[in-house]
Amino acid sequence: MSVINETLELMKSAYSEQNALRKAGNTVTTASGLVAFDLQAPAKNLYPVIRLLGSSIYRRPGKGGTATNWRQVNKIIGSGFDNIGWVPEGQRAGVMSLNASTKAASYATIGEEGALTFEAYMAAEGFEDERARTSIRTLQKAMLKEEIAILCGNASQTLGTPAAPTLSAAGTGGTLPAATYSVIMVALTLEGYLNSSVASGVATSQTVTGQDLMTFTLNGGSSNKSGNTTLAVTLGQNLTATGTPLAASVAYAWYAGAAGSEVLQAITTVPTVTFSAPLATGTQAATAITGDHSANPNTGFDGLLTNALNPANGAYVLDLQGAALTASSRGTVNQIDAMLEYMWNNFRLSPTIIYVNAQEQLSITNAALNQTAGNLLRQNTQIGANGKVTAGVVVGHYYNPFALGGGVMIPIELHPNLPPGTLICWADNLPMQYQSNEVPNVAEMHVQQDWQDINWPLVTRSYQNGVYAREVLAVYAPFAMGVIKGIG
Repeated sequence: MSVINETLELMKSAYSEQNALRKAGNTVTTASGLVAFDLQAPAKNLYPVIRLLGSSIYRRPGKGGTATNWRQVNKIIGSGFDNIGWVPEGQRAGVMSLNASTKAASYATIGEEGALTFEAYMAAEGFEDERARTSIRTLQKAMLKEEIAILCGNASQTLGTPAAPTLSAAGTGGTLPAATYSVIMVALTLEGYLNSSVASGVATSQTVTGQDLMTFTLNGGSSNKSGNTTLAVTLGQNLTATGTPLAASVAYAWYAGAAGSEVLQAITTVPTVTFSAPLATGTQAATAITGDHSANPNTGFDGLLTNALNPANGAYVLDLQGAALTASSRGTVNQIDAMLEYMWNNFRLSPTIIYVNAQEQLSITNAALNQTAGNLLRQNTQIGANGKVTAGVVVGHYYNPFALGGGVMIPIELHPNLPPGTLICWADNLPMQYQSNEVPNVAEMHVQQDWQDINWPLVTRSYQNGVYAREVLAVYAPFAMGVIKGIG
């Protein structure tokens, strides 16, 4: 009996001590932090790496020098009447002539650098090989920059200074306060559009400090600012500004406010904007735009879009200035039909691909599959076992009837870097009537040094690497491209 009593007393004492510890706040819980860290390895790379042009355009080894050069025969001109070949009996025809020219495309260096401190390398042990991952991510970023360079790099097309916009006030129901407003426009290349936002401002120029501590300057892709235009608006009216498009522009930045205090309000891909609510404050001031920063003539090369938008190159360019694509009532789009007809009538060729933004893919689908065109189509839909059907139809190819030997189907493909309002088509190879054995590709990458990962000597307690390529896009037949921009 005494043993039982002693045991009970010990249990009471233990419970009392445990209660005392609880009251003192010494209970160990997960909040105490004495837990393992369940970290999944390696890191999740949640960024897209899409290279449509960089992976499809032929890469030809360069042959030294500062540029790749070629001679091209633009036209063979017959003697006498160019299109009449009659010759009298016993006589000889006149001498034909050639229209030839020399072309050149200067090489440019494209690259990106990464750095990894010794401490970061050691801390990542058991998680991932951080040196290898740094090299891979640096290469991926350099390739993404190359994709944009191939699409819209700009070394030659300067925007200059756009004309002052025209203003109008109309409508009712707006909340824009009554005042006299001043509006300024800045034109943007595609590089400028990609580099700019209302929150961060229009990209002008930037001084870059390399890992070698040397500096260089890059232009961001914007024009000089236009002059300002003012207009008095009464309460309830909407204020609309309309600008004059520039040849190489695909977007426009709008600054508005009291004269002398205009700040960035919007960036559009059509040359017009409407203000119906109180203006934003605290964004980039128009005074930040001090010159034309649209091209990089000493460091870059011209991409496909820049070549197409150059008026001297003969490509088809249509600026809708905010108008929408329109349906033909036969399942096609009027503006695309006109582009395809132009390319056949003037150059006897057809594009082989059309690149679009998501907005234009929907616009083409809506125009081609509207109620009127729907009468031309029959859709068979299979009902699943659960009684459900799948919604959604998209135009994935465009039929071009203007081609030798019958029509051709042109794929329509989304490109992640094209802005809303712009589509571009091109022939990645010329048809056989162009002696295509001499010009197998409309455009090629000439590469003096393909992607090279350079591990720099240690000068600080960090591993530094750079990924570089020396190359240029050579566009032999810029007329084999077409652009429709400013689509509303």
